[in-house]
Amino acid sequence: MPSESGPEVPVPAVSSRDRMLQAAKHLFATRGYENTSTVAIARAAGTSESQLMKHFGSKEGLLEAIFDGGWGELSYIFRAIQDLDSPAEKLGALLDLTLKALEKDRELKELMLLEGRRVRKEGNLVMLTRGFLGFVQSIDAVLLEMRSAGELRPELHPQAVRSALMGMFEGLLRDQLMGERMGYAAAYSSADLRKIFEVMVAAIVR
Repeated sequence: MPSESGPEVPVPAVSSRDRMLQAAKHLFATRGYENTSTVAIARAAGTSESQLMKHFGSKEGLLEAIFDGGWGELSYIFRAIQDLDSPAEKLGALLDLTLKALEKDRELKELMLLEGRRVRKEGNLVMLTRGFLGFVQSIDAVLLEMRSAGELRPELHPQAVRSALMGMFEGLLRDQLMGERMGYAAAYSSADLRKIFEVMVAAIVR
């Protein structure tokens, strides 16, 4: 029967796969990747370890799926900046919106900063997911647009600029996180971080 406050709204069922992703993201972010077992993830998700292996193949496969999904959710940013006239404005907005998105999902932010570039035990390469590579390609497209519009300093290689911007972005956020967790000397705010972005973008604009 409908309640006195009105008809009940059905809540979409969360799939077993989504529960595993949510549980893994939380446990990886709070306990650390190395300290979290697939058994613990399956238990937190209310499923079995065999089901986890069926969906993801390994703990590394689960982490890759979390990253891929996280980068995929950021794809809306590139649609949001398309109406801006100047490619340089697009670049500044892209960095700002990415920061805002990561601030809304602290667990994903911590995983990306602490685990995204770490060499995994099961291989000798860092994890480059399709979502991350798509993000890189989108930044490259904006930088190429800047060069075509004469906004990028001609002596700068677009891919070198992208690496510098992304390295700065990750480094600033990682140090800020260490400051919050471990008292590391990085007591700057998000506003301070954005100001650094503005200075960096101004330095590459012609």
